[in-house]
Amino acid sequence: MLSEIKLKALKEISGDFSRDEAVWASGFLAGLAGSSATLGETIPLAAHAETISAKKITLAYGTETGNSKKLAVELAGIIKKKGIQVKLADLSQYKPKDLAKEDLFFVIISTQGEGEPPILAKKFYDHIHENDLNISNLKFGILALGDSSYPLFCKTGEDIDSRFEVLGAQRILPLKKCDIDYGKEAHDWADHILDVANKTKETTQKTTVAPKTTTGRKKYQGKISAIINLNDIGSDKETYHIEIETEEPLTYSSGDALGVIALNPKHEVDEIIALTGINPQKQITTAKITASAEELLYKHLNISYLLKSTVAQYAEITGQHVPEVRLSLLDLLRIYPVKNAEDFEQVLKVLTGQSPRLYSISSSLEAHGDAEIHITVTKSEFFINDKKQNGLCSNFLAEFKEGETLEFYIQEAKHFRLPKPDKDIIMIGPGTGIAPFRSFLYERDAIGAEGRNWLFFGDRTFVSDFLYQAELQDFLKTGTLTHLDLAFSRDTAEKIYVQHRLEQKAQEVYHWLESGASLYVCGTRDPMSKDVEKTILNIIQDKGKHSVEEAQAYLEELELSGRYVKDVY
Repeated sequence: MLSEIKLKALKEISGDFSRDEAVWASGFLAGLAGSSATLGETIPLAAHAETISAKKITLAYGTETGNSKKLAVELAGIIKKKGIQVKLADLSQYKPKDLAKEDLFFVIISTQGEGEPPILAKKFYDHIHENDLNISNLKFGILALGDSSYPLFCKTGEDIDSRFEVLGAQRILPLKKCDIDYGKEAHDWADHILDVANKTKETTQKTTVAPKTTTGRKKYQGKISAIINLNDIGSDKETYHIEIETEEPLTYSSGDALGVIALNPKHEVDEIIALTGINPQKQITTAKITASAEELLYKHLNISYLLKSTVAQYAEITGQHVPEVRLSLLDLLRIYPVKNAEDFEQVLKVLTGQSPRLYSISSSLEAHGDAEIHITVTKSEFFINDKKQNGLCSNFLAEFKEGETLEFYIQEAKHFRLPKPDKDIIMIGPGTGIAPFRSFLYERDAIGAEGRNWLFFGDRTFVSDFLYQAELQDFLKTGTLTHLDLAFSRDTAEKIYVQHRLEQKAQEVYHWLESGASLYVCGTRDPMSKDVEKTILNIIQDKGKHSVEEAQAYLEELELSGRYVKDVY
């Protein structure tokens, strides 16, 4: 115990301390307590290490679907339990000029589309690439989330990692690139953050990251047992309900997705071979596989909608000026032909691999058994340079006939899960966004779940586009569906969408949320999911008598607790 005189002196000295000064003093005194040092003597290195461990680190995240944010929150909780202060930062709101004030700065970020940053993190990404920042005092580590099936795997993480280095920051953890099954690797990465935070500056550069382990996807072979166009006569859409039977037992959960790698149209492959003069049986080695030219074009390489970077490489190989546009390989060859088969071999080597497409599973293991799985697929159509194009995989699936065989895999969606059976759920899923909710309803019906179920569904017309109409009406009759609210945009003079139905039921929606209901959104990201989220925020603000900031915090809390989840595309 201190004498009264010493205690008084200590209070006088420390009374004006800032928080950081108080933390430093605490470490200083702890060092004295563990050694024979007295005031004025050099404190042992261990005491300095303690002051480092008490420093605050920043864990920033850039997210599109919520995975990066959810992981950042989880890891921050783990790190805090070890006595390290963590400041969570959303890159959509982070001010890049504050980087100069940071010490230990770690980022979790995903990659979207053609190697692009998440939309909400783009402002931050652009700022650090377009400005010469002085961040020489910054020590950093990047955890990049991605899917190695896509050609530009974890590119956003790579870009930020290399840009920080160019700007003079010190990399204290090597870039960590995580595939779809990132749980263990992410926790290992958090352990390395703890190591760094608890070591002196002189030893942080020695920190290493455990080697990456990969988990291969399990492939299933299935037979198409039913393929039905759910749209009626008069619809300008084709939406297919596809049932697949397997001999091998399936393992999946409601909310998961089915992954398919489409085969390229055979007639296009044949025309490409004819245009280039390449021997279809010639064995060619690409970055990932060695196979015949014909097999590469048919099964393994993307030929339908080339990346701009691939078009640029094509131009370099052929020595031609090609505009920076996205074209199919066939159109590229027609307009800018290769000189010979040898040049085309080089083209084959720069083509990216065929990327998988994911479709929400619309069946339930509990209701349909482990030898059958369903998906709901709209045949996609779009235009490039005024020329109508079909989506590769949706068209591939739509062309299947009953009895034909399909290879697929299951993609877990751990964030998109049903709550406990006694909890209520609100589901918002226009168009094919209904797919996982069909699964949810069959699941809850099969297990006799006591929680209430409310579905908001919309499409173009009631007569032609009411997907799964008979099933939903049956669920209403049996009480599995408590409420069904419909919005058909082309049936009224003023277009009505699901967000308008939400507005009409605002009071009850808010009451369900207040009573603990979980909220799910599935369908197109832009504009549907954004419009729905704005509406939900308005409902929380209006019916809950909250300010804009409070409503945002309310929704964020729902998201963090797993009660507001999205599966948008």
